Amino acid sequence: MNWETIQGNWKQLTGQLRSQWGKLTDDDLQVVAGHRDKLAGKIQERYGIAKDAAEKQLKEWEAKADEAWLK
Repeated sequence: MNWETIQGNWKQLTGQLRSQWGKLTDDDLQVVAGHRDKLAGKIQERYGIAKDAAEKQLKEWEAKADEAWLK
């Protein structure tokens, strides 16, 4: 799934994001509002990891994102 689709379906995908990154709060997800760079920053902040590691995790999540998640 490409990022435009993710951004357009942000509210439907927050549950999947929470499954992957449980330390993200509802407020975090609301602030991010589908912006990939902000999401990477919040992952980095909440998990205390390097930017590269956050980007890698996000890229892996994005690659496994599935249209079935939207149903």
